[in-house]
Amino acid sequence: MARVPPPGSSPQVRAVPRSSGTKRAVCTVRSSGARSATPWGTGRGAEGPGMPPAPAHPASASTAAADTRGLTGWIVAAARAGLLDRGADFWHRGAMSSSVAVVGATGAVGREMLRVLEQRRFPAKRVVALASKRSAGHKLAYAGGELVVEELTAASFAGIDIALFSAGASVSREFGPIAAAAGAVVIDNSSAWRMDPDVPLVVPEVNMAAASRRPRGIIANPNCSTIQMVVALKPLHDAARLKVVVVSTYQATSGKGHAAVEELLAQTRAVLDGKAPEAKVFPGPIAFNVLCDWKAGADDYSEEEWKMVHETRKILGDDSIGVSPTTVRVPVVNGHSEAVHAQFHRPMKAEEAKRLLRGAPGVMLMEDAYAPGRHPQPATASGHDAVYVGRVRDDLAVPGAIDMFVVSDNLRKGAALNAVQIAEKL
Repeated sequence: MARVPPPGSSPQVRAVPRSSGTKRAVCTVRSSGARSATPWGTGRGAEGPGMPPAPAHPASASTAAADTRGLTGWIVAAARAGLLDRGADFWHRGAMSSSVAVVGATGAVGREMLRVLEQRRFPAKRVVALASKRSAGHKLAYAGGELVVEELTAASFAGIDIALFSAGASVSREFGPIAAAAGAVVIDNSSAWRMDPDVPLVVPEVNMAAASRRPRGIIANPNCSTIQMVVALKPLHDAARLKVVVVSTYQATSGKGHAAVEELLAQTRAVLDGKAPEAKVFPGPIAFNVLCDWKAGADDYSEEEWKMVHETRKILGDDSIGVSPTTVRVPVVNGHSEAVHAQFHRPMKAEEAKRLLRGAPGVMLMEDAYAPGRHPQPATASGHDAVYVGRVRDDLAVPGAIDMFVVSDNLRKGAALNAVQIAEKL
């Protein structure tokens, strides 16, 4: 049994020397007591385990008297939001160290998974980076050392306890059952298993108990746009039961992958230089434009929109909830935004909704009165763990309905962080 380090310790990597022909870098856990030298609040490196930097705008997840502008107020707010009970607290649970594989480690979400594992000091005695044959041999920074990427094969999962997948649906369909048969708990970020009745679809703040029943040995990560919405809706649903949700999304290009971000930047440069933007990843120009760029689904809705319908119902365990989504891609690098309208089986006022959201796990509530720029924004949510909720107000057309604006980092809470949080709670 691996020795469990005390709070404040961090995983240390026994890095493969650059001249070595060894194929695998091993992450061993030992107590170091070392702290990051990165200054507080200067970016991802400043985040401790589950502790994002203070939001750029006042966010109330505590009592009205708490000063959320200061560090003390942020700690109170974040603790009430459930953002400080991760990471270091995980060591207190006495969990055995696990061997973890990240499938698709060289992709945008795979890299974020490695970053989140490191930042949250996940007790991994061994971390294995897996990807396609083309990526094998590449080196990825991890916990002060390097991981050498290995080719994904059927033999990759020997001795693996947890397999985090983010390599696309086809890879997950092929290798997910192989990893599960080898004894790993598979946490899959693709769409491959989400609607399988024998695969739980899990958001830890919403329905973690569902993960205990996994006949296939697989747990599915929901779609990024669904995750942040249900985290915000869960406390309201518990209080008054959702009847109808109307949501319009403003989704960042990083949700389509690294190539999509590069195309946004290239198109932006082209337009600013007076040239015609070239579209290869997107079906048209995304720079200075908005697009509905997902595949077509049934009834003139996109596949992305249908995902939000089916996944919301499955996660909340209520097929009667009406979900009417419109999903749109916007020229933002990272961070999804959503305008959400919610109706309930009993009337709800904005003040009640705010009270419920203040202490909701994973939520950081911004409840200032409306003023220009005083609302959740993808630019300030990017790199943070929370789901930011603001502009909570009574709907003007439907008495008893609530409108709100929900923003989160789609690569973190919308993908990598959600998967790691599931692994932490297994």
